[in-house]
Amino acid sequence: MKYDFDKINNRRNTNSMKWDVPDNELPMWVADMDFQTAPEVIEALKDRVEQGIFGYNIVPEAWYEAIQGWWGRRHHLEIEKEWLIFCTGVIPAVTCAVKRLTNVGDKVLIQTPVYDIFFHSVENQGRHVLESPLVYDGHTYAMDYQDLEEKLSDPLTTMMILCNPHNPVGKIWSKEELAKIGELCKRYHVVVLSDEIHCDLTEPGYDYVSYASASQTCRDNSVICISASKAFNFAGLQTAAVVAASEELREKMKRGLNSDEVAEPNTFATGAVIAAFTKGQEWLEELRAYISGNRQLVKSFLEQELPQIRLVESRATYLLWVDCRTITDDTGQLCTCLRQETGLYLTAGGQYRGDGRYFIRINIACPKSQVQKALTLLKQGIQKHLSTQQRVTAP
Repeated sequence: MKYDFDKINNRRNTNSMKWDVPDNELPMWVADMDFQTAPEVIEALKDRVEQGIFGYNIVPEAWYEAIQGWWGRRHHLEIEKEWLIFCTGVIPAVTCAVKRLTNVGDKVLIQTPVYDIFFHSVENQGRHVLESPLVYDGHTYAMDYQDLEEKLSDPLTTMMILCNPHNPVGKIWSKEELAKIGELCKRYHVVVLSDEIHCDLTEPGYDYVSYASASQTCRDNSVICISASKAFNFAGLQTAAVVAASEELREKMKRGLNSDEVAEPNTFATGAVIAAFTKGQEWLEELRAYISGNRQLVKSFLEQELPQIRLVESRATYLLWVDCRTITDDTGQLCTCLRQETGLYLTAGGQYRGDGRYFIRINIACPKSQVQKALTLLKQGIQKHLSTQQRVTAP
């Protein structure tokens, strides 16, 4: 490989949300990679720092061109410049959309288990989360269209938040699945907000389909949230984009984002995006291959060393969704045990609602040696958990 993803980057004592933990803990929870971003991005940031003046910034033409080129080349979505709005992050955009495109008391449909901040974006604005649980068959997840239609038909359901690709289950939704959502939402006058922040983190050989490209119906009744921050690991630069082909939706989002003061870039935001989307493709391809190797490492280890738990089949994100239902119905307790007994810090799936209480989420976007250490700790912790359970249930 041209890029060194095996390098250990010491992030302790750097004000890192992920690594601000005791020295004996290994954090593999929040969706934050332990790899340095692409060298081309670092170089662009260095150039900006050397200017030495960090005043107010505008969104340059090159930002629009970089996004248009990247989505056209990689994702077969032709985006017109007018459709794009700068935003400081996907979650500010989600929250803004909930506030501007729905009314207090409305229901917002979410397919669970799903990224937990969606719930906060809805409930903190006086709206109600309406869950349509995904169906798990023991290997992967699918949409329950009967349940979906029933809940979309509720007159108080005015928005659906789609996670595409899906976090935490790692599902890439097909064009046919997305188009079916589009038809249902059009029928029941429900606008779709699609969070596509993980779109560039698919398995090699697998591509995601943007909701806006699934059909004209999907394109014209949606707001799409995109960002380079997840794939290129610069979430701290606070940069994202909203894509809205519908003039009506776009104008509402523009007004909302500006009212919320989240529509202006900081000194580094646009330059990083331009560098990533114009020069970062080779780095991203190697990153995807490396993460795929880590995923296979975990899969093989679980099959051989921890057959009590199962890795859910996934083709996207660097977040693994692990089925622990044969050993617990409360992974909150399991994760507490793992952290206390071994220092391994994982995410309990219950916070994602749905059937999440049976699952744990593991972030494998880190050097292979760190994954190997985590697996050793996972085995120790689960063995400790099982032995404790046996003592508790013994007559």
